[in-house]
Amino acid sequence: MNDEKHIIWSNYDLDYEDWRDDLEAEYPDMSEDERIAMMYEINGDYLDDQRVNLNVQLSQPILVIGDLGLWRGRRMGYKEIDSGNIRDCLYSGRDDMYSTWYVDRLGDLRCDAIHHDGTNHYLYRTYKDGVRESQIDLLKDKLYRGIATRADITRITRRLGDDIAKVYGFSIPRQRQAATLAR
Repeated sequence: MNDEKHIIWSNYDLDYEDWRDDLEAEYPDMSEDERIAMMYEINGDYLDDQRVNLNVQLSQPILVIGDLGLWRGRRMGYKEIDSGNIRDCLYSGRDDMYSTWYVDRLGDLRCDAIHHDGTNHYLYRTYKDGVRESQIDLLKDKLYRGIATRADITRITRRLGDDIAKVYGFSIPRQRQAATLAR
């Protein structure tokens, strides 16, 4: 994967030319505008397929760390996905967003979500087994105050890319190799 990312799903920058031949063959009686609408509908169905693929139950909740682009500027935030199921990461919460979910070169599941106010960047991690509630609360406090470092995050959470790579059959560097790459 080197410097690349493995895209799981995206509705950003769809190119009708990439879809044209198949859509014209499948829907010859539709206008081009109707086929473009069909492209978005089919692509949306692919997101449901990815949710089925990523029905991976983890032993802990998932922490979502957000770098949010809001009308009043950038803000940090977090939330938890209590289900601990990776499929539940693939929801943007808004219909007006262009979203891209991917696993980055460090093995982290991320999402870039573009909306009318700006772009939100999400990092998805799960708590490591055996982490104390006090450690989780301290991390949340640091996230809330905007002072959490990558070391703070990786100390009590783990990446989701390893679980996702097993589903799709791609490889990512082991954690120590990824940390060396990040330097």
